[in-house]
Amino acid sequence: MPSVKFSQFGAADGQPVIYFHGTPGSPDECEIFDHLAKQHRLTIICYDRSTIAPRLQGDAYYQCIADEIAKKVGDKPVDFIGFSIGAFIALQVCRAMNGKGRSLHLVSAAAPPDAGNFIDAAAGKAVFRLAQNHRSAFLWLARMQGWLANRFPRLLLRMLFSSASGEDQVLLADQAFRTTMTRTLKTCFKSDTLGYARDVIAYVQPWKAALADINVDTQIWHGAEDNWSPLPMADYLASALPGCSKITVLDGLSHYSCLYRTAQAICRSIETLN
Repeated sequence: MPSVKFSQFGAADGQPVIYFHGTPGSPDECEIFDHLAKQHRLTIICYDRSTIAPRLQGDAYYQCIADEIAKKVGDKPVDFIGFSIGAFIALQVCRAMNGKGRSLHLVSAAAPPDAGNFIDAAAGKAVFRLAQNHRSAFLWLARMQGWLANRFPRLLLRMLFSSASGEDQVLLADQAFRTTMTRTLKTCFKSDTLGYARDVIAYVQPWKAALADINVDTQIWHGAEDNWSPLPMADYLASALPGCSKITVLDGLSHYSCLYRTAQAICRSIETLN
């Protein structure tokens, strides 16, 4: 099987950190970590999950990523950062790696939909319910989002952030952020929509039972105003993950603003483990 494409940021030969981008998302998200990772002697690797064959689903998909990580880092200890739905993928890959991860940082993390009434409180409720109950209609919607991403990415960005809350509204006013997010959306859908759809469809299936098997030391970072991954999701993950050692809730922050605000602290936390 050909290797999965990845992007690398930070130090050329530092402590390996695997970043799991959001959905929709791409390795472009990692740009905010580049200079920070250099300061803290970290090498941040982000796999472009859209380049993984669509036929790989479920455990085979997570194992594929785990195998790629093992090939890349060898015997070195490895740390993980998972953002949004990428946090869900990070948890599944940690499980596939049988506890070989050293630490896991979950940022604006999405919790299992079967663990509570989380989806109905999320800004993406309509999309998630469509993926749960009407898969063919969701796949059509994904294709439409892909078409917009390729032809009118700024329009898709405005649509996705129409419900932005807290500091995410301030972040959206920043030209650099809009440029990065526009590129992220175009990269996410550059080939097809199947990789994006695979993550969403997997996320909306029941998976809370898997959390009991994930013992890696975990820190949770969440914005109090997050309406994409509402705060009760973070509270649930903190209670359900055996290895959760800390939860940090930041007032005024929402989804992406939490990621941008905590990047420095996460890099510092990982460096202290060396």
